[in-house]
Amino acid sequence: MHIVISGNIGSGKSTLTAMLARHYGWEARYESVAENPYLEDYYNDLHRWAFNLEVFFLKERFRDLLDISKASHTIIQDRSIFEGVYVFMENNKAMGNLSQRDYETYMELFDQMMSVVHVPDLMIYLRASVAHLVGNIQKRGRGYEQQIQLEYLENLNRRYEDFIQNKYTGKVMIIEKDGLDFQHNTKDFAKIVDRIDQTLFGLF
Repeated sequence: MHIVISGNIGSGKSTLTAMLARHYGWEARYESVAENPYLEDYYNDLHRWAFNLEVFFLKERFRDLLDISKASHTIIQDRSIFEGVYVFMENNKAMGNLSQRDYETYMELFDQMMSVVHVPDLMIYLRASVAHLVGNIQKRGRGYEQQIQLEYLENLNRRYEDFIQNKYTGKVMIIEKDGLDFQHNTKDFAKIVDRIDQTLFGLF
């Protein structure tokens, strides 16, 4: 099986991915954030580096999908190629950070990639308010993330809702993240596990 944890910056995707991988014995796959050579440049100059950043992420996520499609065991992935395209790339386009020419090239590349891969068996979407996201971003203290504007997070949240409700065709489980502390509260984590067991295995 292929499971994806999706959600905005600071929603807790990586933490939940690691916890579920340990609980179920699944293999965890994480997106290449620290390894992305364009990320810090992007946050310093969005217009100049947006296309480079998005193509790098697309390449990495497609490579992961090809590996996952060949696996005989369950893999849980931190963020999907689909939200990378329909949330982050579309947001960059709307902000004027990608030209129409770059956008069309990117989408043609994505469409070709989709002809050889499938949607995950389950996408778990961590829905969180901007205030919750900001609190988590400040806690983890990544230097380049401290420059993120509230408007940027708000725009991403709106695009996530549109993506989940109108664009994504696979199975989705929505988890309301505000007020939930699955990292430190075992009951909160158990509630998530129960929902996954019911959705994937029919267990109650």
